[in-house]
Amino acid sequence: QFYAGLAGNLKGVTYETDPSDFSFTRREPIGVCGAIIPWNYPLLMLAWKVAPCLACGNTIVLKSSEKTPLSALLFAKICKEVGLPRGVFNLLSGHGTPAGAALASHKDVRKIAFTGSVATARVVMRLAAESNLKRVTLELGGKSPNIIFDDADLDNAVFSAAGGIFSNAGQICSAGSRIFVQEGIYDRFVSEFVQRAQGITLGDPFSGSTEQGPQVDEIQFKKVLGYVEEGKKQGAKVECGGARHGATGFLFNPTVTPNRTNGNIL
Repeated sequence: QFYAGLAGNLKGVTYETDPSDFSFTRREPIGVCGAIIPWNYPLLMLAWKVAPCLACGNTIVLKSSEKTPLSALLFAKICKEVGLPRGVFNLLSGHGTPAGAALASHKDVRKIAFTGSVATARVVMRLAAESNLKRVTLELGGKSPNIIFDDADLDNAVFSAAGGIFSNAGQICSAGSRIFVQEGIYDRFVSEFVQRAQGITLGDPFSGSTEQGPQVDEIQFKKVLGYVEEGKKQGAKVECGGARHGATGFLFNPTVTPNRTNGNIL
C-alpha cells in the first residue's frame, strides 16, 4: 500500500536561485534494475525490491535464492495472471554464479540492489564497477547489539532480546546476536534469558505450536555449529544449546554464551 501510494507522489521541486533563472528537479526512472535477494525472507525481500522499483516506473530483473525459489515463482505466475505487461517483472532462478554474476555485470542493467553477505557484496560491487559503473544498493548482515540498562523492564527486555535473536531461527540480517547488559541486572538477565531460550518449542515450521524452525539447509546448519565450536575453543562458555536438536534434521537448539570477550568469534 505504501509503494502503491508512492507511485503518484514522485514529484520534482523548484528552487529560488537567480531572478533570471528557472531551476527545477525532475524525477525520472532509472530504467532496467537488477535485484538479488537472499533465502531468509523470500517473499518480503521480493516485495521490498520489486514494489519501489515498479512504483518509480522502472523494470526489474530479480534473482531469487536457489534455496528458496518457490515464492518468487508463484509471484511471477500471479503477475502474468493479473496482466502485468511482459518485461516489467522478470525472474531469474539460479545460483550466484553464474546467474547473479551475470546480472551484476550486465551492461543493460543500470542499477543493482543486493541483500546478503559482505563477501558476495564485494563481488557485486566489483562487477558493477567493471561493467557500466551501475548504481549499487547493499543491505548486509552484521552483529547487531542490544543494550539493556539496570532500569529496564526485565521481563520485557528478556522477551524482546529473545525475539531479536531467535526469530526465524536466528536467520535475520539484523539479528540481535550480541547483548550488552549493565552489571546491576546482569546475573538476573542471563538466568531468565537462558530459561526463555530453553523453553522455546522447536519443530516443523508449519505447526502452530512451533516457535523456532530449522536452519535453511545443511550448509547453514554446519556454519552455525562451526561458529559455536570455534567460540568454545576461544573460551566461550555455552550456558544452553550449542548443538543439534533431535537426532536428524537441521534444528539447532537456541544457544546462549554469556561473558564472551570482544575477540571471540561469537
